[in-house]
Amino acid sequence: MTPHDRVERALRGGHSDRVPFTIYECMIPQCDTERALRDRGMCIVNRLPVFRIHRPHVKTTEHTWWVDGCRFTRTEHETPVGKLNTLVEDGGFTTWRHQLLLKRPEDYAAIRFFLSDEVYEPDYGEFARVQTAGAGDMICRANFGLEPLQELISGGVMSMERFCEEWMERREEVLALYEILVENRRRIYPIVAASPAGHANYGGNVTPEIIGPRVFEEYYLPHYAEAAEVMHRHDKLIGCHFDANNRIIAAAIARTPLDYIEAFTPAPDTDMTLAEARAAWPDKVLWINYPSSVHLENDAVVAQTAHDLLDQAGGVDGLLVGITENMPPQRWENSCRAIMDGLNRHARVNPCLYN
Repeated sequence: MTPHDRVERALRGGHSDRVPFTIYECMIPQCDTERALRDRGMCIVNRLPVFRIHRPHVKTTEHTWWVDGCRFTRTEHETPVGKLNTLVEDGGFTTWRHQLLLKRPEDYAAIRFFLSDEVYEPDYGEFARVQTAGAGDMICRANFGLEPLQELISGGVMSMERFCEEWMERREEVLALYEILVENRRRIYPIVAASPAGHANYGGNVTPEIIGPRVFEEYYLPHYAEAAEVMHRHDKLIGCHFDANNRIIAAAIARTPLDYIEAFTPAPDTDMTLAEARAAWPDKVLWINYPSSVHLENDAVVAQTAHDLLDQAGGVDGLLVGITENMPPQRWENSCRAIMDGLNRHARVNPCLYN
């Protein structure tokens, strides 16, 4: 089987000759080591958009400059009811947001207009081209964007700290933005479902300690259900990027119609083991993130941890191991090789699980 085939089978709840090992396209450089890992069975997860966003009544300009080798970009949005701007720093694999849209209560009117002005158009060409041209060691993934409330927290509207303040002081304003985003997402669901993508992520990076179970159930779960209903009508899969301490929302996640839980990071990096996640979500595929802290260990520990994680899972059906966080630059080559060693050793030691 190709690495792509292994991923596809695991995403549908099955298994093959080994547990798939995946990595985001931006987490690994193209080089001899990368090619060797792909030859061994590593699958690249190529995350590509399937729609374009236009704001016909908002004038947007960008100004970019460099300071001590760091690139900064200020983006200005001019709406009929006010101006907005953001300031970000390119951090390589990530982006540092120094200024977000909401700076004062008077900005709410412009933000409402900015969000309401979004127009969505299908844009399937590049996704289809890459998917068709890709070798058997790559899989393409689409996405819906963040959940409506999560978009306000981590989508560039306001910081998490500011969200907490606004939720207490000006909740009506926050919920007005939320309602706009709810309608925006509903226009996206059928576009993603009709795309060439076989699976798509809906949001993630939820911080349960901030959101809490009640808000999660009220403002997140309904949107997973709506999107899943549209995706399942097209025989497409939907998942979410839950990479934090999920224990307090585990029961709520279990009630969602999500097909897979992506980027779940087991202990020692979070408050749930892989065994506990399997018990909490027995009907969901687990596409885990290999615990980032373990990359700092020696190769033998990295390999043994990979082997032990599969033992914790109690079975290899619907299980994938991935890299969804940055690895230490000096460790990624050895760490990826060691993880694959551990996964392959598990298949050799437990052949009955893979038959």
